[in-house]
Amino acid sequence: MAASVVPIAYQNNTSSVPDWLNKGDNAWQLISATLVGMQSVPGLVILYGSIVKKKWAVNSAFMALYAFAAVLICWVTWAYKMSFGDRLLPFWGKAGPALGQKFLIRQARLPETTQLYHNGTEETATIAPFYPMASMVYFQFVFAAITVILLAGSLLGRMNIKAWMLFVPLWLTFSYTVGAFSLWGGGFLFHWGVMDYSGGYVIHLSSGIAGFTAAYWVGPRSTKDRERFPPNNVLLMLAGAGLLWMGWAGFNGGDPYTANIDSSMAVLNTNICAATSLLVWTCLDVIFFNKPSVIGAVQGMITGLVCITPGAGLVQGWAAIIMGILSGSIPWFTMMVVHKRSKLLQKVDDTLAVFHTHAVAGFLGGLTTGIFAEPELCALFLAVTNSRGGVYGGSGGVQVLKQIVGAGFITGWNVVITTIICLAIKLVMPLRMSEEQLLIGDDAVHGEEAYALWGDGEKYDSTKHGWYSDDTTHNKVASGVTQMV
Repeated sequence: MAASVVPIAYQNNTSSVPDWLNKGDNAWQLISATLVGMQSVPGLVILYGSIVKKKWAVNSAFMALYAFAAVLICWVTWAYKMSFGDRLLPFWGKAGPALGQKFLIRQARLPETTQLYHNGTEETATIAPFYPMASMVYFQFVFAAITVILLAGSLLGRMNIKAWMLFVPLWLTFSYTVGAFSLWGGGFLFHWGVMDYSGGYVIHLSSGIAGFTAAYWVGPRSTKDRERFPPNNVLLMLAGAGLLWMGWAGFNGGDPYTANIDSSMAVLNTNICAATSLLVWTCLDVIFFNKPSVIGAVQGMITGLVCITPGAGLVQGWAAIIMGILSGSIPWFTMMVVHKRSKLLQKVDDTLAVFHTHAVAGFLGGLTTGIFAEPELCALFLAVTNSRGGVYGGSGGVQVLKQIVGAGFITGWNVVITTIICLAIKLVMPLRMSEEQLLIGDDAVHGEEAYALWGDGEKYDSTKHGWYSDDTTHNKVASGVTQMV
């Protein structure tokens, strides 16, 4: 009797393993997506909650948590197909749900390069990863989510949480989907051959520019917070940073859409560049300030991870080291020197310096990818043939120009659309918290505090946010526990 169960169970499962499904590729894609998801939740939730002043720990962490959930619902309802669906405009896809079973269980497909070239030939045929659409939808969701969460880093410590709740779906819909479709989903930059292996432009440049723009419209933190804004827990900040670093294996390793040699190269290059950048940033801190800063090291780590992202699977290891040296020094210079001398940069209160760590580093990564992209590695990943960096001659010099134009489009679109979104929300509600909320912090905004220590936490309202709906229920349960003891 027991033996007969085996073939029956096997027969029932064969329909879930079609001939085209590669279990290894599918497993790697789901693992990569989960690693990227963990960069946001709990990675950036922990990082944001600990790198800010104690009174903003809850609010900062919650901005990240809310964005992760909100983006997912918007993504499967309409935004995925705007990013990777049928073409509506040269830079935008048609909106539609990604929820139906027939859609999600079929084989995933990537954009076709249907553009005809001067010799009348079609560039490539359709690429079909060996896993279902459900894996692709989930993988691309975690990238969309982390983009919005990174943007939030510019707005911590003063944005009205209700305005943020409106901002997230609006920015995802009208900004992120445009960049994603243009560069990844079959849009005009994709066909033109602009290189963005894993989001240097789509994710980091866009979040840095949009965050800086939104910070301008939201306004600055309180004067007291701008003058002194110490982390409330440096060790916990390092834990969040560590999750961010390790999660980048999925961030860059998952973008070949298969477990191949390109994904291995991408993971190794990612770690090489991040480590180099961290060391360079730390050395510069020691040389000019005589002390190695832990926060500075984290910033150097992030700029390295960001810089390698657009070229992780396209450059060789020696180029990753050069990119790490540049990402550990140029953003350091823009943050420590240029920022302090620029009236515009001084005017805008970018809480976590997202402009420097993501916009500057993202553009730097895209530019250096155009210089160092190796032809054989490009052929493993890119749809446009004969792609190469400037140092390899041929069409490489044109590639640098393409990278600059691609960055210009992403920058311009984000400045304009983010401005429109902020002004539209401002018609409905304030973008900035009230002065009372800015003074008190989490207790005023959420009725909750991160650390109920040293006399804090007295204002916590358990009838609204606690385990019990009212004091009567609380007293009855407490009484029962006492009697049991």
